[in-house]
Amino acid sequence: MDGIKILIVDDDSNICELLRLYLEKEGFSVITCGDGIKAVELEKNQTPDIVLLDIMLPGFDGWHVCREIRKTSNVPIIMITAKSETFDKILGLELGADDYIAKPFDTKEVVARVKAVLRRSIGNNQAENCEVRFDKLLINISNYELIVDGKVIDTPPKELELIYHLASNPNRVFTRDQLLDEVWGFDYYGDSRTVDVHVKRLREKLEGVSEKWSLKTVWGVGYKFDTK
Repeated sequence: MDGIKILIVDDDSNICELLRLYLEKEGFSVITCGDGIKAVELEKNQTPDIVLLDIMLPGFDGWHVCREIRKTSNVPIIMITAKSETFDKILGLELGADDYIAKPFDTKEVVARVKAVLRRSIGNNQAENCEVRFDKLLINISNYELIVDGKVIDTPPKELELIYHLASNPNRVFTRDQLLDEVWGFDYYGDSRTVDVHVKRLREKLEGVSEKWSLKTVWGVGYKFDTK
């Protein structure tokens, strides 16, 4: 997700720097801010692709910042705050936040949630990219449909998301950990064998359909959707 710009709004400079370090490592561009009033200005002037927003801020609090941003922008917002009560979560979501993470948080979880929210956002804004086609294969992520050689194949959501992700990046090798992170996302922390099981099931559905593509194992690394 190179080229994606993230605005982090938190009055704790240590948290800002920690998140910056991990997110820049993932290829994101990061802007940090410790003040609610400045955050509203930065969102308008810098047009970030996603905002990580604390609630307890000087100037405007996070609720106010969220309201102001939502007056003019649909940019994804993830609330990150020490306030973990159900009421606060519901209020944040009602004000237009896309996700909610309570402090203390696991940095890897934050990164995974950022990627998951961005994927949903990109999918909603670029409906034309919801479909992948190859010889005798059609994968539609919008209506969760897998069509193989003209026939609709009953496919569980995670299997379909996995083949869609691989086929959307033909000939790119993904490690099992990358696939767990990018397909299963923040809501699943499992063992890499989960990926193997899903690949095995997909192969049973796709094997021998076409000589122009295949779901390949790259030994010692992971998997790729191979095209001739």
